[in-house]
Formats: sequence, C-alpha cells, structure tokens
Amino acid sequence: MAITLGPNQYGKAEVRLVTVRREGSVHHLKDLTVSTSLRGDLAATHLTGDNADVVATDTQKNTVYAFAKESPVGEIEDFALRLGRHFVDSFEHISGARILIDEHGWNRISGHDHAFSQAGSEKRTTAVTVQDGQAWVVSGLDDLVVLKSTGSEFHGFPRDEYTTLAETNDRILATAVTARWRYQGDGIDWATSHAEVRRILLETFADKHSLSLQQTLYAMGEAVLKEREEVAEVRLSLPNKHHFLVDLSPFGLKNDNEVFFAADRPYGLIEGVVLRDDAEDPGLAWHTLAAF
Repeated sequence: MAITLGPNQYGKAEVRLVTVRREGSVHHLKDLTVSTSLRGDLAATHLTGDNADVVATDTQKNTVYAFAKESPVGEIEDFALRLGRHFVDSFEHISGARILIDEHGWNRISGHDHAFSQAGSEKRTTAVTVQDGQAWVVSGLDDLVVLKSTGSEFHGFPRDEYTTLAETNDRILATAVTARWRYQGDGIDWATSHAEVRRILLETFADKHSLSLQQTLYAMGEAVLKEREEVAEVRLSLPNKHHFLVDLSPFGLKNDNEVFFAADRPYGLIEGVVLRDDAEDPGLAWHTLAAF
C-alpha cells in the first residue's frame, strides 16, 4: 500500500486590517478581514520538514499590511487580485493563491468628517484565486437581513401524520441573505456592480409575491442575471427566520397577523444556484470557496 500527500495549502487566516485614508480633515475608513492561502510544490515541508519553499504565514500577513500602505486598498476585489498575483509572481514554487476578504461596513456620522457608526452585521465579501496566469473572482455579501410583513404565502405542501404546520396565505417572510456571484472577467467596476446586485436582490425580495422562499430565491437570482451581464451565476443561502403567530385566544384577544414570536432556531434553510446556460467555464472560481 502506498501513502501519498494529497492536495494542500497553507496561509494566514483572518488578518484584521483597518486603514484610514486622509483627505485633509475628511477621513475614509476601510475595515477588512483578509485570509491568504498558497499552493504549489510543498511536498518537502510535509514529508521532511524542509521549509526552503515555504513563504512564512507571518510574511503573508506583513504583505497584507505593506500593500495597504503602499497604495490605497480600493475595492476589495482589486486588493485581492494584487495580493494573489504578487504571491504567484514573486515565488517560483508557489503556483496558486487564494485570497478571501470580508469588508465590514462603517457609515459616516452625518455632519462629521472623521466619525463613523458601524453598519451592522452585513459584510461585503470576495474570494479570488490566481493560478496558471488566470484569475477568478467570486464576490458577495453575508447577513443582509430582510423582512416583509405581508406578500408571502405557504400552502399546498404534502401532509402526513407528522405534519402540524398550518397553511397560510399571509405571513411574515424574513431571512438573512448570504449571496455569492461569479464574475465573468476581471475588468469590472466592482463597487458599482456590488451596489447594483445588492439593490436588485433587495428590490426583488420586496416586490415578488412569494408562494415559497424557494420561489423568492430563484426570482432574486434570475433578476440579477437579467440586469447584470458581468455576472455568470448566483448562489444564495436563505435561512427562513420564522415568525409564528402568537395564540392570544386564552386572553380573549384576536390576533389578526399583528403579534408574532420570532424563533431563532431551528430554521428552514433554502439554498440554490441560478446560472446562465451560456456562461463561460467557471474554472477555479468556486474552488476559491472550498478548502482545495
């Protein structure tokens, strides 16, 4: 029996980076979490402990900080591409780099040049792979919490001896959107594209009369692809943040869809992919989100 080394990578995870760019009294804030991973011919360090080809994870961390100083971070997709290409181009034995970045939002406090409030749990994300002279970009967002208090139904599902859920033609629909979209090419106005995809997701969630969260998921992905030609496919994960009607009858009160109990778990988890049938080959795009 032969034992061999399988796919492997290594890097520095969750480098916290905050930059302040000053334009006179007006300051611009960037708050990022950056993770780097490198791949290549790294058998020697695993098999013999020979570290001659190992770019230390501390070096990777320092590179993130140095790049943030040498030129403005800009859009996270561009920053990730610069980092990935640097590692691949600078070290002959490194054949691939994966860069993951989360951007934590801050809003300027009205009337103040250098004071900010945190924008909540929502994060802008990107995952970039650079390998074999190519680059793949998958961007997205996490924890975009949305709710509509009507315009949602759920009925017509099969019933058996374990079914207790009542059918409804009027319910609260709420979720925390996790979205990833794969770009075609990399010469893209990242900021505009992200803002527009986010807008489309929000507007479709609000406008679509929903018979199921699955139907809403498809409508959201479809709307993005129809309006944004630079996007090849959209992947959505939508936890159903259940709101159950409270039984007020013991108190002699009628509850006409006005008082709800918000349950945090367990929850339904609706996930799916919406894609163009003529999209270019994804290559290593989604590889960026997996371990290897």
